[in-house]
Amino acid sequence: MKRSFLLYFLITIIGIIFIGRLFQLQIIRGSNYDPIKNSAVKTEYDYPERGYVYDRNGKLLVANQLSYDVMVQPNQVQPLDTLEFCNLLKIDKNDFLKRLKKAKNYASYLPSVFLKQLAKEDFAFLQEKLHKYTGFFIQKRIIREYPINAAANVLGYIGEVNETLAKKNKYYQPGELIGKDGIEREYENYLRGKKGKKLLQRNNLNKVTGSYLNGKYDTLPENGKDLTLTLDIDLQVYAQKLMSGKRGGIVAIEPSSGEILALVTAPSYDPNMLVGRKRSKNSTILFNDTISKPSYDRGLLAAYAPGSPFKMMNALIGLQENVINEQSSFKCYHGYKYGKKSTDFMGCHCGIVGRPIKLKTAIAKSCNSYFSNTYKRIVEKNNKPSEGLDNWHRHVSSFGLGNYLGYDLPAGSPGLIPNGKYYDKRYKYSWNGSTTISNAIGQGEVLTTPIQLANFTAAIANKGFFYTPHILKKVNKKTIENPKYTKAKQTTIDKKHFTPVIEAMHEVFKTGTGKWSQVKGIEICGKTGTAENFIRIDGHKVQLPDHSILVAFAPKENPKIALAIFVENGGYGSTIAAPITSLLIEKYLNGKISNANKYREQNMLNLSLQDIYAKLNQKPKEIASGTK
Repeated sequence: MKRSFLLYFLITIIGIIFIGRLFQLQIIRGSNYDPIKNSAVKTEYDYPERGYVYDRNGKLLVANQLSYDVMVQPNQVQPLDTLEFCNLLKIDKNDFLKRLKKAKNYASYLPSVFLKQLAKEDFAFLQEKLHKYTGFFIQKRIIREYPINAAANVLGYIGEVNETLAKKNKYYQPGELIGKDGIEREYENYLRGKKGKKLLQRNNLNKVTGSYLNGKYDTLPENGKDLTLTLDIDLQVYAQKLMSGKRGGIVAIEPSSGEILALVTAPSYDPNMLVGRKRSKNSTILFNDTISKPSYDRGLLAAYAPGSPFKMMNALIGLQENVINEQSSFKCYHGYKYGKKSTDFMGCHCGIVGRPIKLKTAIAKSCNSYFSNTYKRIVEKNNKPSEGLDNWHRHVSSFGLGNYLGYDLPAGSPGLIPNGKYYDKRYKYSWNGSTTISNAIGQGEVLTTPIQLANFTAAIANKGFFYTPHILKKVNKKTIENPKYTKAKQTTIDKKHFTPVIEAMHEVFKTGTGKWSQVKGIEICGKTGTAENFIRIDGHKVQLPDHSILVAFAPKENPKIALAIFVENGGYGSTIAAPITSLLIEKYLNGKISNANKYREQNMLNLSLQDIYAKLNQKPKEIASGTK
């Protein structure tokens, strides 16, 4: 009797265990069941078209083209004629084994890319014989196509998803394509769309017998969203042509909105170089070029000394802090003496010697002495240099300098705007305005990027406020209303102080350093700059040819465009940056270059600084005292 009871008891317990396990598998886990992991199910993905990209005027910048990848699902692969298969794919046996092992290591039950982007003729030939190779199939892909050779730094590129990312983000499979840079990366979720999925049932002979569960888990693809950028591609292309043979960056912004009209880095590259099977070879060439750096976005990343355009910042702060006014004057004796040593002298080329110089003339003629005196008054106000510099730092930072600005592109550099703590640490609390006097003319520790200076110029054009620069205008033709980009940011400078500075900037192009680059019928307000350029060689500070800089906006009333231009080793701002600026402004506002300025245009288009760059790369010491 006891034995019979024990038998019934064991049967009952085992039954309960089986029922509990079935309940767990079918009810509890059923809702999270992933049929893809079932070896009897084959998954086919249907990739959507990636979103198209247009400029502000509706011109197509990025399109799509069809590509074919050979896919493999390792757990379905059966013995095959490896030699014949390798011949079809034009690879060797070692390559075959390496690729198959990589796919197994990722997931034997998931399909992954075995060989990407077949040529059309290879695809047609392989398709006829692919039925012989179980576990392998063809997957159509959408890759990019760029109708216009421009703005590679803005558009970015797409590349393959690696195993690490695929494991972190379940949406992607290894070998799929994802935005890697530029707007392709920044707006990946808009552009990629949503891939469709079809599950197919296999029988015990591994043949597809139909849809899995009548398509219960199947989904249709959703195409990516089309983007309209703020770029004016005609202006972008023209700016790139003007920068041919030169290195540097150009950023143009619409002051009234913060929309980026042009974002140029030179040298650059054709975006089609990073498309298709040639991408790997070309990317190695581009990304390993440490001399020209074509993949380095100088407009967003390169931090330069701002030079003379920074004088306008010190003018505005001086006015705000009431240490100068429009009538304040200083005398210049070929420069500014700031210490007791004979070497403690900052030279000046304003050409006004021993006569009082007021604000308007100081900006128009770029007088170093005037702004050195102004900066010293700002910093040493109340005889507390550290506090004075902190106050100066607060004003400068309100224009977006010294930070990433918050624009919608993945690359960026904060530059540098030093504060009191910076110099307290550097000089052990023993310093004053004279110690840091180079900041007065944008030559000290201050570093800015072209986009920061363009934004600073837009803030002046707006008389005290700016909109965060941005590149996205519309999604699927619908304007994006993002408060981050539509809410104005106020600077710490009162509106009334901008008027005299703007008048002085206008004078720069009337009688000052930019007078040779005037455009008839357009009132340009700007400031030229010539920034000294140093490097260290064998522990010694060596001066190289100066950078040519200019910031400007136009027209004077109701400004439509604000620009910042840096030309590396280009010499005086008036000789290269100024004519390029006036040409870009004329092109944007008038749509063409007038006959009167055709000669200027040809000079800039034909001007190349490659000889200087070549010498710098080989023997920088020998030309350190050369072109300025």
